[in-house]
Amino acid sequence: MSEQQKFKTSIGGQALLEGILMRGPEKQAIVVNTPDGYVIKEEPVKLPKDKYPILGWPIIRGVANFISSMVTGVRATTFSAECLPEEMSEEPSRFEKWVNEHIGGEKAEKLLVGVSVFLGIVLAIVLFMLLPTVITGFLGKFIDSRILLNLLEGAVRICIFLAYLWLATKLEDIKRVWMYHGAEHKTIYCYEAGLELTVENCRGQSRMHPRCGTSFMFIVMIVSILVFSVVSWSNVWIRMGLRILLLPVVVGISYELIKLAGRYDNAFTKIISAPGKALQHLTTREPDDEMIKVAIEALKRVLPEEEGSDRW
Repeated sequence: MSEQQKFKTSIGGQALLEGILMRGPEKQAIVVNTPDGYVIKEEPVKLPKDKYPILGWPIIRGVANFISSMVTGVRATTFSAECLPEEMSEEPSRFEKWVNEHIGGEKAEKLLVGVSVFLGIVLAIVLFMLLPTVITGFLGKFIDSRILLNLLEGAVRICIFLAYLWLATKLEDIKRVWMYHGAEHKTIYCYEAGLELTVENCRGQSRMHPRCGTSFMFIVMIVSILVFSVVSWSNVWIRMGLRILLLPVVVGISYELIKLAGRYDNAFTKIISAPGKALQHLTTREPDDEMIKVAIEALKRVLPEEEGSDRW
């Protein structure tokens, strides 16, 4: 195995509607596959720590990068939707129309992205954090052990998460996003293996990757069980408040673990990566050749000029 084949890269990506966002150490590229050809957008990578160094500290950087990734993802999804023909695009909501008519321009885009990110975070907190607490709260009078109650809450949280992913796989549009997701992973694996970026080489790679967002979310579920066990309370409302207050800690710890899983290849990282990679059987699909070509195009545009500067 050559030296090139041994390293793990800091390159990541995100599947979009008929396209892919790839992010490298210096720049990111969005490639959208339209009937008229590829629409491409390149931008320099701006990390939160570049403006505020404290946001690069361990644990804190996990929260900052998570929010930054959500903003980047929403902007990329909006861009990909705008590139597609009208018959493939969704009708803007009343709120979007009002914002564009009364505000317009860059301010309107920032507002819409901000609202989308905020609603996404609120939905995730309610669905995966507060709802399990409420459900298990009804069982509190029957279970005296706070440890057992917290474990039960964690089990409910994981079940809701799995049900959410399973239902998402039933949507036709999401199935194509999952296929682009698989193309993204295969292409990154091909690059990390030191192989030439061709469709044939990428096709033979795994579509399950340890640095995937699916793996990150599952690690959040597990870490939440451990962190929430440290602080427990009988009152369900106080417990929900504590869940919200401790959520940044959970996200920060989970981020550090996913970085370890992406950087090293040992027994510990294999164990923490295994559940998330298993879940990727739901969130990825085998891509067609055209999807792999889109992923290759996006990846080539974010590769650093200096060889090795993308190593962990």
